[in-house]
Parts: sequence; structure tokens; C-alpha cells
Amino acid sequence: MTKTVGYLGPKGTFTKLAVDSAFKEEEAVAFKTIPECIDAVDQGKIDIGVVPLENAIEGTVHLTVDYLIHQVRLPLLAELVVPIQQHLLVHPNFNGDLAEVEAVYSHRQAIAQCHQFIYQNMPKAEIHFTSSTAGAAELISETKSENTVAIGNSLAAEEYGLEIFKDNIHDYPNNHTRFAVLAKQKELVDIKLPATSEKTTLLITLPSDRPGALHQVLSAFAWRRMNLSKIESRPMKTGLGNYFFIIDVNQALDDVLFPGVQGELEALGCEVTILGSYPVHQIKL
Repeated sequence: MTKTVGYLGPKGTFTKLAVDSAFKEEEAVAFKTIPECIDAVDQGKIDIGVVPLENAIEGTVHLTVDYLIHQVRLPLLAELVVPIQQHLLVHPNFNGDLAEVEAVYSHRQAIAQCHQFIYQNMPKAEIHFTSSTAGAAELISETKSENTVAIGNSLAAEEYGLEIFKDNIHDYPNNHTRFAVLAKQKELVDIKLPATSEKTTLLITLPSDRPGALHQVLSAFAWRRMNLSKIESRPMKTGLGNYFFIIDVNQALDDVLFPGVQGELEALGCEVTILGSYPVHQIKL
């Protein structure tokens, strides 16, 4: 029986690009929103879900993180790192004059990633946000406008019959997005790419009103020489000033260091939850 992989659709999104690169035999299923994709995995409608987790320029995708923490707890089983290459997409009817462009359509993050290009080259353009870059490409393909453009990737251009008027219009060259691979069972995930590293993600809740608690938490990792690639606070949604921390450790879960860290943190009054220990796969376009 063919396994199914859900992604943020429609066709032509960067999430779909990540799925196509990592999964070869599975059937891809598009969802309109990130929560819908996560819910589908949780409810057994699909086997695997791929959702955006963090962008190098715009930061954490808070919708993904908060939904996985507060609504549906699914283990992180792999990470896909995809280079983000934003292009200016136009209908074949486009008049060719960027100065006369009246509207630019794309996802909010894509617009932010290309802010300088838009500001410098399309001064008359009105910004319109869409649910995805692929949704913007689909809209342009349907309207067939001479002075309306979209921002998206080469897959979106191909899917919707658009032309790449200008490639790589993003403001920063080293732009990447991390995608989380979710499933109820580890055996379901079979990525046909070599892993470049290992990572473990922890959810840590600090004891309330304790001076120096965060310093003590970080010290538990530091003296064991465990490298942290990310630490981020998110609201617990129980009131102002109440936060938990999400920490990425650049190594796989083991039976020596991690139990020691967990025991030390719990002795400090912290709650520790392992959200996943997983391989990281770098995708090359």
C-alpha cells in the first residue's frame, strides 16, 4: 500500500518542493493550511506530514510550533533544509515594464524576503498576501494580467505556466527553510537522502519566579559540551510572563548525556519533554 505525505499546498509551494526531493514513492497530498496537515497525520488520514518550521530570514514559523505544542503532539522524525530561491513570476501576457506593475502577489514571508527588490523596482505595486507562493502563481495564471506579478519558485512557474521574468530576487542569498517531518511511527519515514547531521529538540518549562533559572538550564548543557543551535521562548498561553523554551541540541539522543541533563533540570524544578531526535537532510536544488 502506497504511503501518503501531506504538505502545505497547492502544487508549487516550497513544501511540495521539499516533499518531491525527499520522498520518491509516496503519494503527495495537498492541504490548505499547516494545522490541517498536522491534524491529518494525527487522525490517521495520511501517514506523514511535512510542514515549515523556520526560515533563515523571517525566523520561526510560530503557527507550526504553537500548534505542535498546544494542540497536537506529534514527534519530529526528520528535518529537511531547503534553499529558498524566490523568482519574479509573470504571465506570458506581461508587458515587460516593472515600473508599471500594479500588484504583487505572494505569501507574507516571500514578500518580506524580497522587500528591497519590490521597493526598488516596482514603486507603484500594491502588495497582496496569499496563503502560499503557489497560490499567488495560480492566481496570476488565471487572471492573465499584463501588469500583475507573483513571487514564487521555479516549480510554481512550471505548474502554472508562468515565466520567470527575474530569478533570485530575494534580498539575502543564504536563505533556507527548515521543514519538520511528522509521523506517528518512525518506521513510516523513509527519506532517500543522506543525513548531514543529527539533532534533538527539547521543550523546557522553567520554574516560576526563580532568578537565574535560565542560566542554570544552559549550564546543564554547557559543562557537558553539548552544542545548542537554537533556543527560543514561546508563551505558554496561560498568562503574561509565562513562557516555555524550545532548545535544539546538535546531537542525537543518547543514554549518557541526555538522562543526566534531564535529571539535572528536573532537580531545578523544570519540566523537560523530548519533542524528537532526528536526522537532518540538506536538499540541493
